[in-house]
Amino acid sequence: MTSLRVLICDEMNPGNLNFPGFDIEYVPNMARSDVLEQLPEFDALITRSRTKVDKELLEAAGPRLRVVGRGGVGVDNIDLDAASRRGILILNAPESNNVSAAELAIMHLMAAARGLVLSDRKTREGVWDRKFLGLELKDRTLGIVGLGRIGSLVATRAQGLRMNVVAFDPYVSQAQFERVGVQRMDTLEALLAVSDAVTVHTPLTEETEEMIGAREIALLKPGSILVNAARGNIIEENALVEALESGHLFAAGVDVFKEEPPTADHPFLRAPNLGITAHLGANTAEAQERVGAEIVERVLAALKGDISKGAVNAPALDAKTMEALGGYLELGEKLGKILGQLLPGANTLDIEFRGTFGADTAPIVTSVLVGYLNGITEEMPNRINARALAKERGLSVVTSTCEDCQDYQSEVSIVAMQGERKRTVGGTVFGKLPRLTRLRRFRVELEPVGFILICSNVDKPGAVAQLSSLLSNWGVNIAGMALGRDVPGGEALFTLSLDQKLSTDQLEQIRALEVIESAYLVEV
Repeated sequence: MTSLRVLICDEMNPGNLNFPGFDIEYVPNMARSDVLEQLPEFDALITRSRTKVDKELLEAAGPRLRVVGRGGVGVDNIDLDAASRRGILILNAPESNNVSAAELAIMHLMAAARGLVLSDRKTREGVWDRKFLGLELKDRTLGIVGLGRIGSLVATRAQGLRMNVVAFDPYVSQAQFERVGVQRMDTLEALLAVSDAVTVHTPLTEETEEMIGAREIALLKPGSILVNAARGNIIEENALVEALESGHLFAAGVDVFKEEPPTADHPFLRAPNLGITAHLGANTAEAQERVGAEIVERVLAALKGDISKGAVNAPALDAKTMEALGGYLELGEKLGKILGQLLPGANTLDIEFRGTFGADTAPIVTSVLVGYLNGITEEMPNRINARALAKERGLSVVTSTCEDCQDYQSEVSIVAMQGERKRTVGGTVFGKLPRLTRLRRFRVELEPVGFILICSNVDKPGAVAQLSSLLSNWGVNIAGMALGRDVPGGEALFTLSLDQKLSTDQLEQIRALEVIESAYLVEV
Protein backbone atom coordinates (compact mmCIF):
# COMPACT_ATOMS: atom_id res chain seq x y z
CA MET A 1 0.00 0.00 0.00
CA THR A 2 1.37 3.41 -0.99
CA SER A 3 1.99 5.77 1.93
CA LEU A 4 0.33 9.18 2.10
CA ARG A 5 3.00 11.87 1.93
CA VAL A 6 3.08 14.99 4.12
CA LEU A 7 5.51 17.90 3.75
CA ILE A 8 6.34 20.16 6.72
CA CYS A 9 8.09 23.17 5.19
CA ASP A 10 8.34 25.60 8.14
CA GLU A 11 10.25 25.37 11.39
CA MET A 12 8.26 23.88 14.30
CA ASN A 13 8.40 21.09 16.84
CA PRO A 14 6.33 18.43 15.10
CA GLY A 15 6.93 15.70 17.67
CA ASN A 16 6.75 12.08 16.54
CA LEU A 17 6.82 11.70 12.76
CA ASN A 18 6.65 7.92 12.58
CA PHE A 19 3.09 6.90 11.75
CA PRO A 20 2.13 3.73 9.87
CA GLY A 21 0.84 4.51 6.39
CA PHE A 22 2.37 8.00 6.27
CA ASP A 23 5.62 9.36 4.90
CA ILE A 24 6.26 12.69 6.69
CA GLU A 25 9.11 14.86 5.44
CA TYR A 26 10.27 17.71 7.69
CA VAL A 27 12.28 20.44 5.92
CA PRO A 28 12.34 23.53 8.19
CA ASN A 29 12.51 26.90 6.41
CA MET A 30 12.28 25.27 3.00
CA ALA A 31 12.88 27.65 0.10
CA ARG A 32 9.72 28.62 -1.75
CA SER A 33 11.17 27.48 -5.07
CA ASP A 34 11.74 24.02 -3.59
CA VAL A 35 8.20 23.92 -2.17
CA LEU A 36 6.75 24.82 -5.58
CA GLU A 37 8.85 22.14 -7.26
CA GLN A 38 8.25 19.28 -4.80
CA LEU A 39 4.68 19.90 -3.57
CA PRO A 40 2.99 17.98 -6.46
CA GLU A 41 4.43 14.81 -4.89
CA PHE A 42 2.61 15.33 -1.56
CA ASP A 43 -0.92 14.76 -0.26
CA ALA A 44 -0.69 17.38 2.50
CA LEU A 45 1.34 20.46 3.43
CA ILE A 46 1.98 21.79 6.96
CA THR A 47 3.20 25.38 7.51
CA ARG A 48 3.47 28.11 10.11
CA SER A 49 3.13 31.78 9.12
CA ARG A 50 6.31 31.97 6.99
CA THR A 51 5.17 30.14 3.87
CA LYS A 52 2.56 31.94 1.77
CA VAL A 53 0.01 29.39 0.61
CA ASP A 54 -1.31 31.54 -2.20
CA LYS A 55 -2.97 30.84 -5.53
CA GLU A 56 0.39 30.27 -7.23
CA LEU A 57 1.44 27.63 -4.72
CA LEU A 58 -1.93 25.87 -4.72
CA GLU A 59 -2.00 25.69 -8.52
CA ALA A 60 1.57 24.42 -8.57
CA ALA A 61 0.58 21.65 -6.16
CA GLY A 62 -1.58 19.96 -8.77
CA PRO A 63 -4.45 17.56 -8.08
CA ARG A 64 -2.72 15.44 -5.40
CA LEU A 65 -2.73 18.01 -2.59
CA ARG A 66 -5.80 17.51 -0.36
CA VAL A 67 -5.01 19.15 2.98
CA VAL A 68 -3.05 22.17 4.23
CA GLY A 69 -2.37 22.46 7.96
CA ARG A 70 -1.44 25.76 9.59
CA GLY A 71 0.25 25.44 12.98
CA GLY A 72 -1.34 27.99 15.33
CA VAL A 73 -4.43 30.19 15.21
CA GLY A 74 -4.20 32.53 12.23
CA VAL A 75 -4.54 31.64 8.55
CA ASP A 76 -3.61 35.05 7.13
CA ASN A 77 -0.91 33.45 4.99
CA ILE A 78 -3.38 31.13 3.24
CA ASP A 79 -5.68 32.01 0.33
CA LEU A 80 -8.82 30.35 1.70
CA ASP A 81 -10.95 31.09 -1.37
CA ALA A 82 -8.42 29.59 -3.74
CA ALA A 83 -8.06 26.52 -1.52
CA SER A 84 -11.82 26.04 -1.23
CA ARG A 85 -12.30 26.33 -4.99
CA ARG A 86 -9.75 23.54 -5.47
CA GLY A 87 -11.39 21.38 -2.80
CA ILE A 88 -8.40 21.63 -0.46
CA LEU A 89 -9.17 21.44 3.24
CA ILE A 90 -7.47 23.99 5.50
CA LEU A 91 -6.84 23.08 9.14
CA ASN A 92 -5.35 24.92 12.09
CA ALA A 93 -4.69 24.24 15.77
CA PRO A 94 -6.12 27.22 17.68
CA GLU A 95 -6.40 25.53 21.07
CA SER A 96 -2.70 24.74 21.43
CA ASN A 97 -1.74 28.13 22.88
CA ASN A 98 -4.79 28.75 25.08
CA VAL A 99 -3.05 28.03 28.39
CA SER A 100 0.00 30.09 27.41
CA ALA A 101 -2.15 33.04 26.36
CA ALA A 102 -4.18 32.90 29.57
CA GLU A 103 -1.06 32.73 31.74
CA LEU A 104 0.45 35.72 29.93
CA ALA A 105 -2.67 37.78 30.70
CA ILE A 106 -2.41 36.81 34.38
CA MET A 107 1.30 37.71 34.32
CA HIS A 108 0.49 41.18 32.98
CA LEU A 109 -2.21 41.57 35.60
CA MET A 110 0.14 40.67 38.47
CA ALA A 111 3.03 42.72 37.07
CA ALA A 112 0.75 45.76 36.77
CA ALA A 113 -0.59 45.33 40.30
CA ARG A 114 2.89 45.24 41.83
CA GLY A 115 4.49 47.95 39.71
CA LEU A 116 7.04 45.66 38.09
CA VAL A 117 7.76 47.98 35.15
CA LEU A 118 8.22 51.05 37.35
CA SER A 119 10.35 49.29 39.95
CA ASP A 120 12.52 47.59 37.33
CA ARG A 121 13.22 50.89 35.57
CA LYS A 122 14.04 52.79 38.75
CA THR A 123 16.31 50.04 40.07
CA ARG A 124 18.27 49.94 36.80
CA GLU A 125 18.61 53.73 37.03
CA GLY A 126 20.17 53.39 40.48
CA VAL A 127 17.08 54.44 42.46
CA TRP A 128 16.27 52.05 45.34
CA ASP A 129 12.60 52.97 45.85
CA ARG A 130 11.00 50.89 48.62
CA LYS A 131 8.18 53.37 49.21
CA PHE A 132 6.17 52.29 46.19
CA LEU A 133 2.93 50.58 47.15
CA GLY A 134 1.42 47.99 44.87
CA LEU A 135 -2.00 46.36 45.01
CA GLU A 136 -3.12 42.97 46.27
CA LEU A 137 -5.38 41.14 43.85
CA LYS A 138 -7.14 39.07 46.51
CA ASP A 139 -10.78 40.17 46.98
CA ARG A 140 -10.55 42.61 44.07
CA THR A 141 -12.91 42.27 41.09
CA LEU A 142 -11.57 41.18 37.72
CA GLY A 143 -13.74 41.97 34.70
CA ILE A 144 -13.24 39.69 31.70
CA VAL A 145 -14.44 40.84 28.29
CA GLY A 146 -14.96 37.68 26.25
CA LEU A 147 -15.61 34.36 28.01
CA GLY A 148 -14.43 32.01 25.29
CA ARG A 149 -11.72 29.39 25.77
CA ILE A 150 -8.95 31.78 26.85
CA GLY A 151 -11.24 34.06 28.86
CA SER A 152 -12.53 31.03 30.77
CA LEU A 153 -8.99 29.89 31.56
CA VAL A 154 -8.15 33.38 32.83
CA ALA A 155 -11.25 33.26 35.02
CA THR A 156 -10.26 30.01 36.73
CA ARG A 157 -6.73 31.28 37.36
CA ALA A 158 -8.03 34.56 38.78
CA GLN A 159 -10.34 32.60 41.05
CA GLY A 160 -7.25 30.76 42.26
CA LEU A 161 -5.90 34.17 43.32
CA ARG A 162 -9.12 34.62 45.30
CA MET A 163 -10.37 37.38 43.02
CA ASN A 164 -14.04 38.05 42.38
CA VAL A 165 -14.63 37.47 38.67
CA VAL A 166 -17.31 39.00 36.45
CA ALA A 167 -17.54 38.79 32.68
CA PHE A 168 -19.29 40.34 29.70
CA ASP A 169 -19.92 38.23 26.61
CA PRO A 170 -23.33 38.56 24.92
CA TYR A 171 -22.55 35.59 22.67
CA VAL A 172 -22.01 33.01 25.41
CA SER A 173 -24.86 31.11 27.04
CA GLN A 174 -25.73 31.40 30.73
CA ALA A 175 -24.72 27.76 31.10
CA GLN A 176 -21.10 28.63 30.23
CA PHE A 177 -21.03 31.38 32.88
CA GLU A 178 -22.34 28.90 35.43
CA ARG A 179 -19.81 26.23 34.43
CA VAL A 180 -16.93 28.66 34.94
CA GLY A 181 -18.50 30.12 38.09
CA VAL A 182 -18.47 33.70 36.83
CA GLN A 183 -21.08 36.41 37.38
CA ARG A 184 -22.61 37.62 34.13
CA MET A 185 -22.72 41.35 33.38
CA ASP A 186 -25.35 42.40 30.84
CA THR A 187 -23.38 45.29 29.36
CA LEU A 188 -19.76 46.34 28.97
CA GLU A 189 -20.54 49.52 30.89
CA ALA A 190 -21.85 47.53 33.86
CA LEU A 191 -18.68 45.43 33.91
CA LEU A 192 -16.40 48.46 33.79
CA ALA A 193 -18.23 50.14 36.66
CA VAL A 194 -17.64 47.28 39.12
CA SER A 195 -14.17 46.10 38.09
CA ASP A 196 -10.83 46.85 39.72
CA ALA A 197 -9.04 45.29 36.76
CA VAL A 198 -10.19 44.43 33.23
CA THR A 199 -8.71 42.01 30.71
CA VAL A 200 -9.98 41.53 27.15
CA HIS A 201 -10.18 38.19 25.32
CA THR A 202 -12.24 38.69 22.16
CA PRO A 203 -11.50 38.28 18.46
CA LEU A 204 -10.83 41.53 16.58
CA THR A 205 -13.99 42.34 14.63
CA GLU A 206 -15.79 45.48 13.52
CA GLU A 207 -17.75 45.26 16.76
CA THR A 208 -14.74 44.84 19.08
CA GLU A 209 -12.26 47.21 17.42
CA GLU A 210 -11.69 50.12 19.83
CA MET A 211 -14.56 48.83 21.98
CA ILE A 212 -12.72 50.25 24.99
CA GLY A 213 -11.89 53.89 24.32
CA ALA A 214 -11.71 57.08 26.37
CA ARG A 215 -15.40 56.94 27.32
CA GLU A 216 -15.19 53.36 28.53
CA ILE A 217 -11.92 53.85 30.42
CA ALA A 218 -13.49 56.81 32.23
CA LEU A 219 -16.13 54.40 33.58
CA LEU A 220 -13.44 52.42 35.40
CA LYS A 221 -12.70 53.21 39.03
CA PRO A 222 -9.69 55.51 39.50
CA GLY A 223 -6.62 53.36 40.07
CA SER A 224 -7.81 50.41 37.96
CA ILE A 225 -5.72 48.05 35.83
CA LEU A 226 -6.26 47.29 32.14
CA VAL A 227 -4.77 44.32 30.22
CA ASN A 228 -4.90 43.44 26.52
CA ALA A 229 -3.30 40.14 25.53
CA ALA A 230 -5.86 39.40 22.79
CA ARG A 231 -5.70 41.54 19.63
CA GLY A 232 -4.32 45.00 18.95
CA ASN A 233 -6.66 48.00 19.06
CA ILE A 234 -9.48 46.35 21.01
CA ILE A 235 -8.40 48.93 23.58
CA GLU A 236 -7.91 52.25 21.75
CA GLU A 237 -4.19 52.92 22.00
CA ASN A 238 -4.10 56.70 22.53
CA ALA A 239 -6.91 56.52 25.10
CA LEU A 240 -4.93 53.94 27.08
CA VAL A 241 -1.82 56.11 27.08
CA GLU A 242 -3.77 59.20 28.14
CA ALA A 243 -5.37 57.31 31.05
CA LEU A 244 -1.95 56.16 32.25
CA GLU A 245 -0.44 59.63 31.94
CA SER A 246 -3.33 61.23 33.82
CA GLY A 247 -3.11 58.66 36.61
CA HIS A 248 -6.69 57.45 36.12
CA LEU A 249 -5.25 53.97 35.53
CA PHE A 250 -2.87 52.52 38.12
CA ALA A 251 -1.07 50.47 35.47
CA ALA A 252 -1.68 48.39 32.35
CA GLY A 253 -0.22 45.54 30.34
CA VAL A 254 -0.28 44.88 26.60
CA ASP A 255 0.97 42.04 24.44
CA VAL A 256 -0.43 43.37 21.16
CA PHE A 257 -0.32 46.49 19.00
CA LYS A 258 -2.54 47.83 16.23
CA GLU A 259 0.44 47.65 13.88
CA GLU A 260 3.23 45.19 14.60
CA PRO A 261 6.08 45.67 15.12
CA PRO A 262 5.52 49.17 16.54
CA THR A 263 7.43 52.17 15.25
CA ALA A 264 10.08 53.81 17.42
CA ASP A 265 7.75 56.72 18.21
CA HIS A 266 4.76 54.59 19.22
CA PRO A 267 3.00 56.17 22.24
CA PHE A 268 3.08 52.89 24.18
CA LEU A 269 6.86 53.12 24.36
CA ARG A 270 6.70 56.35 26.40
CA ALA A 271 3.65 55.50 28.51
CA PRO A 272 4.21 55.24 32.29
CA ASN A 273 3.41 52.04 34.18
CA LEU A 274 2.75 50.07 31.01
CA GLY A 275 4.12 46.55 30.74
CA ILE A 276 4.83 45.48 27.16
CA THR A 277 5.53 42.11 25.58
CA ALA A 278 6.05 41.45 21.87
CA HIS A 279 2.93 39.41 21.03
CA LEU A 280 4.20 36.44 23.02
CA GLY A 281 0.89 34.86 24.01
CA ALA A 282 1.67 31.61 22.16
CA ASN A 283 5.41 31.69 22.77
CA THR A 284 6.11 29.02 25.34
CA ALA A 285 8.04 25.82 24.80
CA GLU A 286 4.97 23.81 25.75
CA ALA A 287 2.64 25.67 23.37
CA GLN A 288 5.07 25.34 20.48
CA GLU A 289 5.42 21.62 21.15
CA ARG A 290 1.65 21.24 21.31
CA VAL A 291 1.00 23.23 18.14
CA GLY A 292 3.37 21.09 16.08
CA ALA A 293 2.08 17.79 17.41
CA GLU A 294 -1.59 18.85 17.16
CA ILE A 295 -1.43 20.07 13.59
CA VAL A 296 0.36 16.90 12.48
CA GLU A 297 -2.27 14.80 14.26
CA ARG A 298 -5.13 16.75 12.64
CA VAL A 299 -3.67 16.60 9.14
CA LEU A 300 -3.14 12.84 9.36
CA ALA A 301 -6.69 12.39 10.69
CA ALA A 302 -8.06 14.48 7.79
CA LEU A 303 -6.19 12.38 5.25
CA LYS A 304 -7.92 9.35 6.78
CA GLY A 305 -11.33 11.05 6.52
CA ASP A 306 -11.77 12.59 9.98
CA ILE A 307 -12.23 16.36 9.51
CA SER A 308 -13.94 17.03 12.84
CA LYS A 309 -11.14 19.11 14.38
CA GLY A 310 -9.59 22.39 13.26
CA ALA A 311 -11.29 22.84 9.89
CA VAL A 312 -11.12 26.47 8.75
CA ASN A 313 -12.85 26.18 5.39
CA ALA A 314 -15.41 23.68 4.20
CA PRO A 315 -15.24 21.67 0.99
CA ALA A 316 -18.12 22.14 -1.42
CA LEU A 317 -21.22 19.97 -1.02
CA ASP A 318 -22.00 17.56 -3.83
CA ALA A 319 -23.76 18.96 -6.89
CA LYS A 320 -27.04 17.15 -6.15
CA THR A 321 -27.34 18.65 -2.66
CA MET A 322 -26.36 22.10 -3.91
CA GLU A 323 -28.98 21.94 -6.65
CA ALA A 324 -31.70 20.97 -4.15
CA LEU A 325 -30.74 23.20 -1.22
CA GLY A 326 -28.38 25.88 -2.55
CA GLY A 327 -30.72 28.82 -1.95
CA TYR A 328 -31.76 27.46 1.47
CA LEU A 329 -28.16 27.11 2.61
CA GLU A 330 -27.66 30.82 1.95
CA LEU A 331 -31.02 31.58 3.57
CA GLY A 332 -30.14 29.58 6.68
CA GLU A 333 -26.87 31.44 7.15
CA LYS A 334 -28.59 34.80 6.71
CA LEU A 335 -31.35 33.93 9.19
CA GLY A 336 -28.74 32.76 11.69
CA LYS A 337 -26.78 35.97 11.27
CA ILE A 338 -29.89 38.09 11.89
CA LEU A 339 -30.72 36.14 15.06
CA GLY A 340 -27.13 36.43 16.25
CA GLN A 341 -27.60 40.20 16.30
CA LEU A 342 -31.15 40.24 17.68
CA LEU A 343 -30.50 37.75 20.50
CA PRO A 344 -26.83 36.94 21.03
CA GLY A 345 -26.07 34.37 23.69
CA ALA A 346 -29.17 32.24 23.07
CA ASN A 347 -29.19 28.81 24.69
CA THR A 348 -31.60 27.20 22.19
CA LEU A 349 -32.37 27.49 18.48
CA ASP A 350 -35.70 25.88 17.55
CA ILE A 351 -35.70 25.33 13.77
CA GLU A 352 -38.88 24.25 11.98
CA PHE A 353 -38.97 23.16 8.34
CA ARG A 354 -42.40 23.70 6.80
CA GLY A 355 -43.46 22.26 3.46
CA THR A 356 -41.28 20.19 1.14
CA PHE A 357 -37.51 20.31 0.63
CA GLY A 358 -35.58 18.54 -2.10
CA ALA A 359 -33.00 16.92 0.19
CA ASP A 360 -32.07 16.26 3.81
CA THR A 361 -32.34 19.55 5.71
CA ALA A 362 -29.36 18.86 8.02
CA PRO A 363 -27.01 21.09 5.95
CA ILE A 364 -29.48 23.98 6.41
CA VAL A 365 -29.29 23.55 10.20
CA THR A 366 -25.51 23.75 9.98
CA SER A 367 -25.75 26.88 7.82
CA VAL A 368 -27.97 28.51 10.47
CA LEU A 369 -25.29 27.81 13.09
CA VAL A 370 -22.55 29.19 10.83
CA GLY A 371 -24.49 32.44 10.50
CA TYR A 372 -25.39 32.64 14.19
CA LEU A 373 -21.81 32.03 15.39
CA ASN A 374 -20.15 34.23 12.77
CA GLY A 375 -17.78 36.75 14.35
CA ILE A 376 -18.34 35.65 17.95
CA THR A 377 -15.99 32.68 18.30
CA GLU A 378 -12.21 32.40 18.27
CA GLU A 379 -12.53 29.93 15.39
CA MET A 380 -14.15 30.75 12.07
CA PRO A 381 -17.42 28.74 11.96
CA ASN A 382 -18.05 26.55 8.93
CA ARG A 383 -20.08 23.50 7.97
CA ILE A 384 -17.54 21.21 9.58
CA ASN A 385 -17.05 22.80 13.00
CA ALA A 386 -20.28 24.77 13.56
CA ARG A 387 -22.09 22.09 15.55
CA ALA A 388 -19.08 21.49 17.80
CA LEU A 389 -18.68 25.24 18.41
CA ALA A 390 -22.38 25.54 19.26
CA LYS A 391 -22.14 22.68 21.76
CA GLU A 392 -19.05 24.24 23.31
CA ARG A 393 -20.94 27.50 23.88
CA GLY A 394 -23.96 25.76 25.40
CA LEU A 395 -26.19 26.35 22.35
CA SER A 396 -28.61 23.49 21.72
CA VAL A 397 -30.55 22.96 18.50
CA VAL A 398 -34.05 21.51 18.22
CA THR A 399 -35.47 20.69 14.78
CA SER A 400 -38.96 19.77 13.64
CA THR A 401 -40.88 19.40 10.40
CA CYS A 402 -44.38 20.31 9.32
CA GLU A 403 -45.76 19.24 5.95
CA ASP A 404 -48.28 22.07 5.96
CA CYS A 405 -46.97 25.40 4.68
CA GLN A 406 -49.89 27.68 3.90
CA ASP A 407 -48.13 30.62 2.30
CA TYR A 408 -45.14 29.09 0.51
CA GLN A 409 -44.00 25.80 -0.93
CA SER A 410 -41.38 25.63 1.81
CA GLU A 411 -40.28 27.86 4.66
CA VAL A 412 -37.68 27.83 7.44
CA SER A 413 -38.76 29.29 10.78
CA ILE A 414 -36.30 29.76 13.67
CA VAL A 415 -36.95 30.75 17.27
CA ALA A 416 -33.91 31.76 19.35
CA MET A 417 -34.44 31.50 23.11
CA GLN A 418 -32.49 32.85 26.06
CA GLY A 419 -34.39 32.21 29.26
CA GLU A 420 -37.76 33.89 28.82
CA ARG A 421 -36.53 36.05 25.92
CA LYS A 422 -37.07 34.89 22.38
CA ARG A 423 -36.75 36.16 18.82
CA THR A 424 -38.32 34.65 15.70
CA VAL A 425 -37.27 34.90 12.06
CA GLY A 426 -38.41 33.00 9.00
CA GLY A 427 -37.60 32.83 5.34
CA THR A 428 -38.09 31.08 2.03
CA VAL A 429 -36.43 30.97 -1.37
CA PHE A 430 -37.87 32.49 -4.56
CA GLY A 431 -36.07 30.80 -7.45
CA LYS A 432 -32.66 30.66 -5.83
CA LEU A 433 -32.88 33.96 -3.95
CA PRO A 434 -33.48 34.04 -0.16
CA ARG A 435 -36.39 36.10 1.15
CA LEU A 436 -37.16 37.11 4.73
CA THR A 437 -40.80 36.21 5.44
CA ARG A 438 -41.23 36.50 9.20
CA LEU A 439 -39.99 38.70 12.05
CA ARG A 440 -41.42 37.92 15.46
CA ARG A 441 -45.06 37.00 14.73
CA PHE A 442 -45.37 39.39 11.80
CA ARG A 443 -45.37 38.50 8.12
CA VAL A 444 -42.91 40.53 6.05
CA GLU A 445 -41.31 40.08 2.66
CA LEU A 446 -37.90 41.50 1.79
CA GLU A 447 -34.52 40.50 0.48
CA PRO A 448 -32.11 39.92 3.42
CA VAL A 449 -29.12 41.96 2.26
CA GLY A 450 -27.14 44.90 3.61
CA PHE A 451 -28.40 46.89 6.59
CA ILE A 452 -31.96 46.28 7.79
CA LEU A 453 -33.65 48.58 10.31
CA ILE A 454 -36.37 46.71 12.23
CA CYS A 455 -38.91 48.92 14.03
CA SER A 456 -42.06 48.20 16.02
CA ASN A 457 -44.81 50.74 16.56
CA VAL A 458 -48.54 51.20 17.10
CA ASP A 459 -50.27 50.93 13.73
CA LYS A 460 -51.25 54.53 13.06
CA PRO A 461 -50.22 57.14 10.48
CA GLY A 462 -46.92 58.95 10.86
CA ALA A 463 -44.36 56.39 12.04
CA VAL A 464 -42.78 55.62 8.67
CA ALA A 465 -43.03 59.26 7.56
CA GLN A 466 -41.24 60.61 10.66
CA LEU A 467 -38.50 58.03 10.43
CA SER A 468 -38.06 58.58 6.69
CA SER A 469 -37.68 62.30 7.31
CA LEU A 470 -35.00 61.67 9.92
CA LEU A 471 -33.09 59.34 7.60
CA SER A 472 -33.36 61.87 4.79
CA ASN A 473 -31.81 64.55 7.00
CA TRP A 474 -28.86 62.21 7.62
CA GLY A 475 -28.48 61.44 3.93
CA VAL A 476 -29.33 57.76 4.46
CA ASN A 477 -31.06 56.21 1.44
CA ILE A 478 -33.91 53.69 1.85
CA ALA A 479 -33.51 50.80 -0.60
CA GLY A 480 -36.64 48.88 0.37
CA MET A 481 -39.46 48.59 2.88
CA ALA A 482 -41.74 45.90 4.28
CA LEU A 483 -44.72 46.23 6.62
CA GLY A 484 -46.45 43.81 8.97
CA ARG A 485 -49.28 44.13 11.51
CA ASP A 486 -51.78 42.09 13.54
CA VAL A 487 -54.93 44.16 13.14
CA PRO A 488 -55.58 47.76 12.10
CA GLY A 489 -54.59 50.06 14.95
CA GLY A 490 -52.76 47.27 16.81
CA GLU A 491 -49.08 46.49 17.16
CA ALA A 492 -47.17 46.76 13.90
CA LEU A 493 -43.68 46.16 12.59
CA PHE A 494 -41.88 47.59 9.61
CA THR A 495 -38.42 47.13 8.14
CA LEU A 496 -36.32 49.48 6.08
CA SER A 497 -33.42 48.27 3.95
CA LEU A 498 -30.70 50.94 4.11
CA ASP A 499 -27.73 51.65 1.87
CA GLN A 500 -25.45 52.46 4.80
CA LYS A 501 -24.90 51.69 8.45
CA LEU A 502 -26.38 53.89 11.16
CA SER A 503 -24.27 55.12 14.06
CA THR A 504 -25.13 54.27 17.66
CA ASP A 505 -26.22 57.88 18.19
CA GLN A 506 -28.52 57.80 15.15
CA LEU A 507 -30.11 54.57 16.34
CA GLU A 508 -30.76 56.13 19.75
CA GLN A 509 -32.43 59.13 18.09
CA ILE A 510 -34.73 56.75 16.22
CA ARG A 511 -35.65 54.97 19.45
CA ALA A 512 -36.43 58.34 21.01
CA LEU A 513 -39.16 59.07 18.45
CA GLU A 514 -42.57 59.00 20.15
CA VAL A 515 -44.06 56.86 17.38
CA ILE A 516 -41.34 54.16 17.68
CA GLU A 517 -41.53 51.51 20.39
CA SER A 518 -38.30 49.65 19.52
CA ALA A 519 -35.64 49.76 16.83
CA TYR A 520 -32.81 47.39 15.92
CA LEU A 521 -30.27 47.47 13.11
CA VAL A 522 -28.90 44.23 11.68
CA GLU A 523 -26.31 43.67 8.99
CA VAL A 524 -26.75 40.70 6.70
